[in-house]
Amino acid sequence: MRIGVVGGSFDPVHRGHLALARQAVERLRLDEVRFVPARAQPLKTAGHGASPEDRVAMLHAALDGDPRFLVDPREIGRPGPSYTVDTLRELKLERPADELFLLLGADAARELPRWRDAASVARVATVVVVPRPGVTVPALPAGSVQLETESVDVSATGIRGAVARGDAIGGLVPPAVARYITAHGLYRTGA
Repeated sequence: MRIGVVGGSFDPVHRGHLALARQAVERLRLDEVRFVPARAQPLKTAGHGASPEDRVAMLHAALDGDPRFLVDPREIGRPGPSYTVDTLRELKLERPADELFLLLGADAARELPRWRDAASVARVATVVVVPRPGVTVPALPAGSVQLETESVDVSATGIRGAVARGDAIGGLVPPAVARYITAHGLYRTGA
């Protein structure tokens, strides 16, 4: 199987994450995409606005039973910082015949040289970088792919700020995620 892996905070998951996954499935002929929410990202200084349980629940709501998309909570259950290389190695051990594709936005790809054992990341999975508006695509590891997609210019930081201001977020997140945020009172105190 060809498996895409999308990691991140998903705080909250938004239409940009879902557009990336849909387009990667089509253009890279992926069999599935695994969304892997991080417990704690080592290169981010700010904490999460929502609990790990809320972020996993929002992912389930956003994916709405689409069989191509799976929530993989392994990093939530792991103590300490979440390192992509550990997750990719675990996936490869579990499914050695599968081909892994790490899907990254250009902003995340710029940080790749700072990741734990970045050289191994590119050996375990094909790194796929998706350009984002206003972000220069960095030099990529050998064997990497740049995937041109339709741009969805949305950020989780912007969504958290909109919720804190009382602005509507319906066009930024799936309706089920917007309902979850409202029902659970998430992000009301700021980004």
